[in-house]
Amino acid sequence: MARSNDTMRQCALTRTEMPVAKLIRFAESPQGDIVPDVDGKAPGRGVWITLSSAAVDEAIRKKVFSKSLKAQVDVPADLALMTRSRLEQRLTGALGLARKAGALVTGAAKVAALVEKRGAAALITASDAAPDSRRKMLQSVRRAYETPEGLEHIESLASDQLGLALGLENVIHAALIPGAAANSVMERANRLARFIATDREEDGTI
Repeated sequence: MARSNDTMRQCALTRTEMPVAKLIRFAESPQGDIVPDVDGKAPGRGVWITLSSAAVDEAIRKKVFSKSLKAQVDVPADLALMTRSRLEQRLTGALGLARKAGALVTGAAKVAALVEKRGAAALITASDAAPDSRRKMLQSVRRAYETPEGLEHIESLASDQLGLALGLENVIHAALIPGAAANSVMERANRLARFIATDREEDGTI
């Protein structure tokens, strides 16, 4: 059963209790190795770690998984990379569903028009977008919201990942229309952004 985001669990690395929205679960597979359980639904024993690539690497270094499970388990050296990949898959899957539901628009002109009407739930920009293209779109955000931080901004995926998720080519800009599909995308984007964030202050970009 899925857990609500206000359910509390303890990070096995820091021993800090926090909401599951700020943690990620790792499960012991039948083969005895540790795998990412990004939905927190896998059966069997599990270990909760702070939702951070750096925290996962530190947990590996300190042998936290074996200590927490009180058993010797195999931990892949690239566990953080595996986790990021699965978080990206969850996000691209949600984007595909949003497009099928008619809750997503693409193309710079259409996206800018929706943003300037304050009709977007979030702006999506490819992480490899050209600086001038990004700057022009943020000008539309500024016109509508006075500051670029006035609208949630997802920049976690490259243009090829966006294109694959949406079944389109050369996707640089997109926008979500408010609703359940948009909320699902934003939740997954936030988890991915938190996981890959480095030592910097949050800047409103997800």
